[in-house]
Amino acid sequence: MKTRITHVLIAAFWLILFSTSVSAQSKIYKYDTVPNDPYKARIYTLDNGLKVYLSVYKEKPRIYTNIAVRTGSKNDPANNTGLSHYLEHMMFKGTQHFGTVDYKTESVYLNKIDSLFEVYRTQTDTNLRRFTYHIIDSISGVAAKYAVANEYDKMLAYIGAQGTNAYTSVEQTVYVNNIPENQLKTWLDIEFDRFSYPVFRLFHTELETVYEEKNMSLDNDMDKVWEALYAGLFQKHSYGTQTTIGTVEHLKNPSLIALKNYYQSRYVPGNMALCMAGDFNPDSAIVMIDKTFGKLKSKEIPTFNPPVESPIEKPIVKEVMGPEAEMMMFGYRFPGAGSDDVKMLTLISMILNNSTAGLIDLNLKQDQKVLDAGCFLDAMNDYSALILYGYPKEGQTLDQVKDLLIEQLNKIKKGEFADWLLTAIINDFKKSEMQSEESIYARVGEMTDAFVKHLPWKDKVDFIAKLEKINKTDIINFANKNFADNYVIVYKRTGEDKNVKKVSKPHITPIDVNRNSQSAFLQDINTRVAKDIAPAPVDFNKEMSIGKLDNGIEVLYKKNTENKRFELYYYFDMGNDNNNKMNLTVDYLKYLGTTTQTARQLKELLYQYGCDFNVNCSNDQMWVSLVGLDENMKKGLDLFENLLADAKPDEAVLKNLAGDILQQRKNDKLSKDVILWSAMYDYGMFGSDSPFKNILSDKQLKNVNPKELVGILKSLNTFTHKILYYGPMPQQELTEMLGTYHKVPAKMNPVPEAKKFIEQNQDISNVYVVDYDMKQAEIIMLSKVGPYDKNILPIRKVFNEYFGGGMSSIVFQDLREARGLAYSAYASFTAPGRPDRSHYLYLYIGTQNDKMPEAMKAMSELANNMPESDKSFAAAKEAAIKQLQTSRTTKSSVLFYYLNLHKMGFDHDMTLETLKAITGFQFSDLKAFQQKFVKDRKYTILVLGKKNQLDSKTLEKYGKINYLTLEDIFGY
Repeated sequence: MKTRITHVLIAAFWLILFSTSVSAQSKIYKYDTVPNDPYKARIYTLDNGLKVYLSVYKEKPRIYTNIAVRTGSKNDPANNTGLSHYLEHMMFKGTQHFGTVDYKTESVYLNKIDSLFEVYRTQTDTNLRRFTYHIIDSISGVAAKYAVANEYDKMLAYIGAQGTNAYTSVEQTVYVNNIPENQLKTWLDIEFDRFSYPVFRLFHTELETVYEEKNMSLDNDMDKVWEALYAGLFQKHSYGTQTTIGTVEHLKNPSLIALKNYYQSRYVPGNMALCMAGDFNPDSAIVMIDKTFGKLKSKEIPTFNPPVESPIEKPIVKEVMGPEAEMMMFGYRFPGAGSDDVKMLTLISMILNNSTAGLIDLNLKQDQKVLDAGCFLDAMNDYSALILYGYPKEGQTLDQVKDLLIEQLNKIKKGEFADWLLTAIINDFKKSEMQSEESIYARVGEMTDAFVKHLPWKDKVDFIAKLEKINKTDIINFANKNFADNYVIVYKRTGEDKNVKKVSKPHITPIDVNRNSQSAFLQDINTRVAKDIAPAPVDFNKEMSIGKLDNGIEVLYKKNTENKRFELYYYFDMGNDNNNKMNLTVDYLKYLGTTTQTARQLKELLYQYGCDFNVNCSNDQMWVSLVGLDENMKKGLDLFENLLADAKPDEAVLKNLAGDILQQRKNDKLSKDVILWSAMYDYGMFGSDSPFKNILSDKQLKNVNPKELVGILKSLNTFTHKILYYGPMPQQELTEMLGTYHKVPAKMNPVPEAKKFIEQNQDISNVYVVDYDMKQAEIIMLSKVGPYDKNILPIRKVFNEYFGGGMSSIVFQDLREARGLAYSAYASFTAPGRPDRSHYLYLYIGTQNDKMPEAMKAMSELANNMPESDKSFAAAKEAAIKQLQTSRTTKSSVLFYYLNLHKMGFDHDMTLETLKAITGFQFSDLKAFQQKFVKDRKYTILVLGKKNQLDSKTLEKYGKINYLTLEDIFGY
């Protein structure tokens, strides 16, 4: 049987209208498929060379789309790096037909701006450059009078799109959307115009956004590690000689003409693919695609001839400095994604690190020899890299971590890994493939990857089968041949990086975003009528059932009719608030065995069974979960129930764990994300007594009794809890299995009372500053609004859509598009996760220190005097409606949704009621909401930045400044 079958379909039916005459046959579309493809993907090549990948999955009435272009930072000119990334940003600025009210007049000014940037980039005199930029800024202000910012985003929001975004990497730029299935034609019309007639307007404010993104990367230690590692691995190839965002020097001297030339040469049909998965008819979809994207003119694609790298014959050592925790990373260079080496490396990376039973997992992490470590493969077109990394324990050097990782590679060379491991890895891949079949995101991701890497779809489909042919001897021989001292290593050390240069702020006059204007193109989109998609609220009586065990434990059951995968959860309505030893107990469990099996043996068995076992604990909830292959559920259930009932205390393990936790606490105090979004955020809500600080002291941690923790584990099943199951097993069989294996008392104990944390009142505004060595400042303006009120949830949804939630929102338009004040700026009116907590308003800004005064002022003005736009409101409202109409809760999500609704005071799915409320809203309702809950609020303002570079006079305008230490917010 042939492995590749070419199908022929008729895209339009014969029209027979009660006569003897018949119309001519419509165009025939050929497509390729691959036998045994779980995605049943069709791969078309249009006449102009554009590739189309289609995979039907009708779980929800939505379609996930990627428009992929095979171009990235590796293709940027060496003297003009960052072009691919620039271009990604500019592709959101509209076309000759949308994003403008008068392109003919606007283009005159845009052409002047193009020419002025060419002059500006050649100038070296500072004053002359400042003068030229002032002229650019002035003319940009005039051109902006004809522009309509974010019309693309408004149209996508109007048709109900979600997740509108894009990303650029080393060899691809990908444009992302998730659209309702009834909007496919309209979406194609928008995207065809976008890729046919782009106009790079509002350039100088977007340029400032890219400056911000560059400054963010300069503040990111891991970005610096990656850059150093790849510069060592690829000393000739642009993988290592260029970065995606580009150099500071090139960013300061942009060229719109170079950008346009780059677009003309790289964004051509033969270099592009449209990948879609979801609910659509592929026969009609390909016709619509051809009628739009098929019109793109075919052009020759520039060739890329990758340079040949010299062999690495001895370790190349690099060092990176930064404020975050120390770590090390090293990598080996290999051939690219289409090579057989990648198959070997895929297995080797899993032998080393599969999260359960790999050599790193067991020998280093399970045996507590490092704080953390891992391994992964980065397979690119021209070269690949196998990368290992590790974080040291207290008192451990980075070289010691490196030696431990190399020791694991040496074990592979010697064949010191279990014979069953390769079989278990293949089963793990098959389980993952099963999961990816259930996801339109995974389907599109795989199709996009195949296109970008020039991989035949058959190679993707047959990949696991090819891995099965590789045996242990093959792996050993490959490892001995390829792993020696031929690596590049980067030591990331904690300290000040004195070599960092930031991109400074030019003067930008705020432009008018013309939010009340509309192009004729957008007006046409807004008047189109698509077939209705009826909302489908969950009928819990039909979608799930609730049974009980003999002792009254509720079992929420939903049948999996798609495949043989199961998910089992024990849910406890308690967490660290109920007992602040709970998090420690959960961490301890990962290292424990039983009286008959060691922890290593348990993990090895679970991996062989194709099961994942986890215990997760938050402040007020705990989940014990077992997920895997249905055929082995009984074995997996027996293992983890036995572990909970018969965990064996180990004092040495606990002592080692306590040391690791203390080291991780030190590392957390170096992480700006943990500082801002965990420690400071909780401090802003609760003050000095926050849930984040509800931990054991260092002394308590060192003195905790291992038997006490094991006692907590053994008592878990005695507390009231619920069981959730999604899988193929019949309900009666599940009940019987749980009755056999789930050991619980006849009468359950109530959960312990939780510690109460008091949300702080905000009678006055306060500013809390934490000093951190960074080029940017991150600011959260947090305001407690009031107690949970389920009646305001519908208008809250529209407010977030209109004001601060996306690229078409007021906040994004004003702070980023009009003023170039921040790369990241958003706002949200939150809904609490439990009914005894409050709604909060938070406003977030990530910006350069020298822009902070303007950014904070602009954000405050927007919140207090929310701009009014009937057109933007109509788009926000329509977006909310379409998202509700096409939303579907499926699979195990039904069970979690049921639990959450009941916790928040609802006894049924509120989709219809919410939809009715939103449909009836007028702008006056939104305005009233803003006036009551947003305008003139008191804020707790949280600022993370370098203290001596922050503008204290500006901060004083917003409240009393309180300089907090890390001990204040962490509690240690």
